[in-house]
Amino acid sequence: MSMTDPMQVPVAAEPAPRRRTVAVRIGEGKGAITVGGGAPVVVQSMTNTDTADIAGTVAQVAALARAGSEIVRITVDRDEAAAAVPHIRDALRKRGIHTPLVGDFHYIGHKLLADHPACAEALDKYRINPGNVGFKDKKDRQFSAIVEQAIRHGKAVRIGANWGSLDQELLTSLMDANAASPRPLDARAVTREAMVRSAIYSAERAEEIGLPRDRIILSAKVSAVQDLIAVYRMLADRGDYAIHLGLTEAGMGSKGIVASSAAMGILLQDGVGDTIRVSLTPEPGGDRTLEVTVAQELLQTMGFRTFVPLVAACPGCGRTTSTVFQELARDIQSFIRDEMPGWKSRYPGVEALNVAVMGCIVNGPGESKHADIGISLPGTGETPTAPVFIDGQKAATLRGPAIAADFKQMVMDYIEKRYGAAV
Repeated sequence: MSMTDPMQVPVAAEPAPRRRTVAVRIGEGKGAITVGGGAPVVVQSMTNTDTADIAGTVAQVAALARAGSEIVRITVDRDEAAAAVPHIRDALRKRGIHTPLVGDFHYIGHKLLADHPACAEALDKYRINPGNVGFKDKKDRQFSAIVEQAIRHGKAVRIGANWGSLDQELLTSLMDANAASPRPLDARAVTREAMVRSAIYSAERAEEIGLPRDRIILSAKVSAVQDLIAVYRMLADRGDYAIHLGLTEAGMGSKGIVASSAAMGILLQDGVGDTIRVSLTPEPGGDRTLEVTVAQELLQTMGFRTFVPLVAACPGCGRTTSTVFQELARDIQSFIRDEMPGWKSRYPGVEALNVAVMGCIVNGPGESKHADIGISLPGTGETPTAPVFIDGQKAATLRGPAIAADFKQMVMDYIEKRYGAAV
């Protein structure tokens, strides 16, 4: 059999089975969600408001939850922020928002939780960075105090080591041992090892104090793609703790999106990661919910979750000098994402819908046939008609200036007919 025989052509690989991790339950009632244990990968995000600004934080948490964030983290850095947390939780509940809230603690978390028991009770999870929870003899006492609060209030904890605030005592110890080794590793490899050990040692210490493993989530965030892949593979190989995945300081715009997607895409394909956050730097005054959209699109594009109907659109070329198909694709995509929160209850299963908006005759009809509903708009010099295909069959031909509006109405009619009956 020759190498050009079709039977010799390798097929696309399937994602690796998810790594076996312990299931962690976060939140209560309507908003409760499971991380790990084979549950779907969870999308989370973080506010960038001053938590002491109750109204501003409530508004941003609500926006993130509406966009699809299943867990939202807020900064708890001082007394005013800690005092605001229960009011934020209550205001969200009044809006019908039950998304679990995570408190992000650094340096004085042990004191804030002790001084503000209502904050400790209102949060659904605490985030601890073992690199800055305390130093020297204070470190274990302050770490233990936070863990004991989690035990007292029945909360989960994320132990998150970070490249930028790594436990310096541990790193120095490993660097010294490495220097004395007959075959020393490079400094980057030692730092990766320190990251993993910091997370694992802290988790083991939390268990010794009495926090059960099914309330522990680990992370080890770095800002370089290859380092992240290496660190998380090591972390996954050394235990069955649930894992939070994310590239820290990913950056702004396309750089942050590409870096996060490249790193987390590889790890997710390897079966590593139970919950993810895409840490994008927003443009000044930009929309914080973009990080939620990117996380959802990453999981959906890779076939792990389904959040919103997909809109396929061609990139355009010299045959598509008109911008009609671009505008229609944008309008349809925006329309779907805006309407999706309401559609979830009205049209069960609509997130699996596939829509195609194509720009010319070359691939337009074929791609449209593959979609549930698709339109092939006329390219440059083509007859000004637009065939519409539904479930693989030509259903109509649209003409005139109302093509876009007519197609949007056909999309709505299709959704109502196919998914409305399921209610």
